[in-house]
Amino acid sequence: MTNDTRLIRILSVDDHPLLRSGIAALVDTQPDMRMAGEASSGNEAVQLHRRLNPDVTLMDLQMPDMSGLDAIISIRTEQPSARIIVLTTYAGDVLAQRALKAGAQAYVLKSLVRTEILNTIRVVYGGERRVQADVATEMAKHTADAALTTRELEVLRLIASGYANKMISAHLDINEETTKTHIKNVLAKLGARDRTHAVSLGLKRGIILL
Repeated sequence: MTNDTRLIRILSVDDHPLLRSGIAALVDTQPDMRMAGEASSGNEAVQLHRRLNPDVTLMDLQMPDMSGLDAIISIRTEQPSARIIVLTTYAGDVLAQRALKAGAQAYVLKSLVRTEILNTIRVVYGGERRVQADVATEMAKHTADAALTTRELEVLRLIASGYANKMISAHLDINEETTKTHIKNVLAKLGARDRTHAVSLGLKRGIILL
C-alpha cells in the first residue's frame, strides 16, 4: 500500500516507553497502519490528538497529571467521532464500564497486546466496538449490582490507604457510627467478608485504583 493517506494513523498513549516501543514495532510490520505519534501522559495525549487528528488512539488509564479516563472525555468532547481503544492492565468491570461510557470503543488488556491489538485497531477503525470476552463476562455478572455512593467510594479508598475507623471519621468529618454504617454498606454491596476483602474486590473490579 503506497498511498499514505489510506493508512490507519495511530496515536499511542502510555507512560511506559517500553510498551509504546512494543506497539510501534507491531504497527511497523503492518502494511495498512503507521504510527502518527506517541504521548506519555493524559495532557500530552489531548494536545497531540488535537494536532495530529489520528484515526485510532490507544489509551492507557493510569498516567501522571491526567488519567486516561479524563483524557478520553476531553478528546471526545473536542472530537465526538474520535476512535479510542483502552489498553490497560485492569480487567475490572467497573473500570471498563467507565471507559466505555467516557467514549472508548474498545477495551483491551495489555497482556493480550500481541494477539489482540492489531485486529482491534482494524475493527474500531471500521466503526465497531470490542470488549474482550473475560471483561464482558465480568460486566454481565455485575449488571444488577448496586453501585457504591460517592461517600462509600471515599470510605473504600481510605480503607485501602490503611485508615482505621477513627481516622476515616476525622478525615470525612463524620461520626464513627456513620463510618461503620458506610463500611457495612460497602461490604454488603461488594459481597465482601471484611475490609481487606472489600479492598481486594474494589481493586479487582476497578472500583478503586492504587
